[in-house]
Amino acid sequence: MKLSGRFEGYNAEYLRRDLMSGLIVGIIAIPLGMAFAIASGVKPQYGIYTTIIAGFLISLCGGSRFQIGGPTGAFIPILFAIVMQYGYENLLIAGFLAGIILVLMGLFRLGMLIKFIPRPVTIGFTAGIAVIIFTGQIANFLGLRDMEKHEDFLSNMKEIVTHLATINPYSVVTAVICLGIILATPKYFPKVPGSLIGLVVSSIIAYFLFEGKVATIGSTYGPIPSTLPGFQFPELTVEKVLQLLQPAFVIAMLGGIESLLSAVVADGMTGTRHNSNRELIGQGIANIVTPLFGGIPATGAIARTATNIKTGAMSPVSGMVHSVVVLLVLLLFAPFASHIPLASMAPILMVVAWNMSERKEFLHIVKTKTSDSLVLVITFLLTVLTDLTTAVQVGLVLAVILFVKRMSEILVVAKVLPDPSKKHENLGPHMVKEGHDCPQIAIFNVEGALFFGAASMFEQSIMRTIAYRPKILLLRMGRVPFMDTTGASNLAAVVHDFQRHGGVVYVSGIQPQPREVLVRMGLENVIGKEHFFEHTGEAIDYALTQVDRTKCRGCRHFAFRECAAFSKLEKPETYGAVVDQL
Repeated sequence: MKLSGRFEGYNAEYLRRDLMSGLIVGIIAIPLGMAFAIASGVKPQYGIYTTIIAGFLISLCGGSRFQIGGPTGAFIPILFAIVMQYGYENLLIAGFLAGIILVLMGLFRLGMLIKFIPRPVTIGFTAGIAVIIFTGQIANFLGLRDMEKHEDFLSNMKEIVTHLATINPYSVVTAVICLGIILATPKYFPKVPGSLIGLVVSSIIAYFLFEGKVATIGSTYGPIPSTLPGFQFPELTVEKVLQLLQPAFVIAMLGGIESLLSAVVADGMTGTRHNSNRELIGQGIANIVTPLFGGIPATGAIARTATNIKTGAMSPVSGMVHSVVVLLVLLLFAPFASHIPLASMAPILMVVAWNMSERKEFLHIVKTKTSDSLVLVITFLLTVLTDLTTAVQVGLVLAVILFVKRMSEILVVAKVLPDPSKKHENLGPHMVKEGHDCPQIAIFNVEGALFFGAASMFEQSIMRTIAYRPKILLLRMGRVPFMDTTGASNLAAVVHDFQRHGGVVYVSGIQPQPREVLVRMGLENVIGKEHFFEHTGEAIDYALTQVDRTKCRGCRHFAFRECAAFSKLEKPETYGAVVDQL
């Protein structure tokens, strides 16, 4: 794997800036790693392990120069549900399988496909995840006791309401102190990580003033070991792989989406371009290795990546330094982490949820009252009330259906005739009216994609309009950018029906892609290669030579400028001479 592209021109100044950025981001990542792990239903040290191992590998092997990887808030609902249903050991296997899926996605160059997920779907599930994270910390913020954890949102809300009588005022005071510091720090000390300061200060206050009166990491999960766990390969069986394949796929998809969104944000902040397929491979490698040391699934962290850039990072070295910083803190200060109150962790996650909620974008899309609003709201509600898998699947299907509907509405099929008042006699539908419509030549403008969602409308529009059976049907297809086999089949139905009644079909201005589809389906030969014209004018000129000359005599429609002369013809043999003069 080539690394040179991301380290070109690297020098001592770059290293100094990377060391500083890595130090700052590493300090920020410590409380977040523990908080995300706790919220995911596992011990806090597993979040630290993930930050160290996955964070290092994502920076080393990924496709973005500035990506910071590790556990993220977006994973919390998914990982919590997997832990509740399958257990921690199987979560490691699901993460391992997800890593393999991500590597395969990168190798098969599927990085671009993830970018096509509609924005309302991503905002919907991101906002839903934010709600789940925020509400999931209410119990720790209030210090509620004897809480039973559930997989679904409504049961957890009911649990909170049922146990409100067990509010611990010491936990509330601890949480409020931490929250106040987190909110105040950016205003007065913008370069200081507010989450870390809030965590340390509130923990010290709780330790000296409320000892034994608030739940801590140590009292709830036991002491945090000051070493990394040993290597342990998961026990894989066919049954387990099949059982965990769906959760693994969900982890891989969300991890891919989150990491590429983070890389896009980094590109926008730095003017660089990431390699999406390489990023997926890097994420995959990280998620394959991390579970072997007890770590949970990881992805690119948007907020930490943005902080990395703002603090002067120049290369992936900053991301690797951030992991080393976390490792040193684990080795030196792990015993102190056991005294951190859960109430101090809750505000950190609540602020993370608030920041990731995309509330402004959410409200903006809702206010548009379009089909995007519907997709957004449904995805959001399903994320909160069911699960992320269902939400994304339904959101994507609904988005596709509404997109197809919009595209079908864009297709315009209109009968047209030349407008003699225009310099080039442009064709327009306003010229077609009673008493002014050629009985022998029907010309149609076809504008828009001719695909399965619009093909039926195309066929019906033409067949309904030409019920009087003209001799020639001219289709102007210069503004048809795309045609699928369904569109071609409906066009074939029109052609066959028209030819069966003795008519002839001409096509003008057709673009390469639709023409290729007609060739592959054999429709080009059915229409006749000689009946394809580059320009509509050429097609009309040729059509006028093919009309029934006897029907032109006495016709008062005058659809074309030649019609005045044709209408006065007394002898059929003079027709050719008139055309030659035009």
